[in-house]
Amino acid sequence: MDTWSAAVMLFLIMDPLGNLPVFMSVLKTIEPKRRRFILIRELLFALLILFTFLFSGQAVLDFLNVQQETVSIAGGIILFLIALKMIFPSAGNPSGLAVGEEPFLVPLAIPMIAGPSTLAALILMSNQNPDRMLDWSIALGASWLVSAIILMFSGLFHRLLGERGLTAMERLMGMILVMISIQMFLDGVANYFTHTAGVM
Repeated sequence: MDTWSAAVMLFLIMDPLGNLPVFMSVLKTIEPKRRRFILIRELLFALLILFTFLFSGQAVLDFLNVQQETVSIAGGIILFLIALKMIFPSAGNPSGLAVGEEPFLVPLAIPMIAGPSTLAALILMSNQNPDRMLDWSIALGASWLVSAIILMFSGLFHRLLGERGLTAMERLMGMILVMISIQMFLDGVANYFTHTAGVM
């Protein structure tokens, strides 16, 4: 996987267009100036968490003695499940906040931006190619920046695309993510059998 493929994958997993309605719903009762400050703060918190997982994920896997193939297969399954939720979204408000309550870390930074699937993908990337951490850092920074721009201009994107447009975009991203997840799963299985055959 090259740097830009990784950036596209992370962007699709972060799903900023799909998260727009949640962000708007959480922040709608807060005054506009304060709203922008909260959004910037949560985006920076999320970036810090994402980079922490990118650089410490390998140490966690080494401690657990988990092989690269296992992470690839598990990552493919997780991304596939996330993609299905994007294509077939469930009803309900995931914010869990009272009206007027100011969000802090949850739910905007975690899990809306730095969600379990994004963190799992970062661990997978750092595990597969630990010598390419600069590439993965660029990919993470680029995907986070594009997501941040979309979320900062949430009102504009909502007006341009509308509810139906946002839903269509999220489902399209879900379909692309399905293909990426299946490829990741198949790569993991192929590498496992190659590794097993080499050992035998």
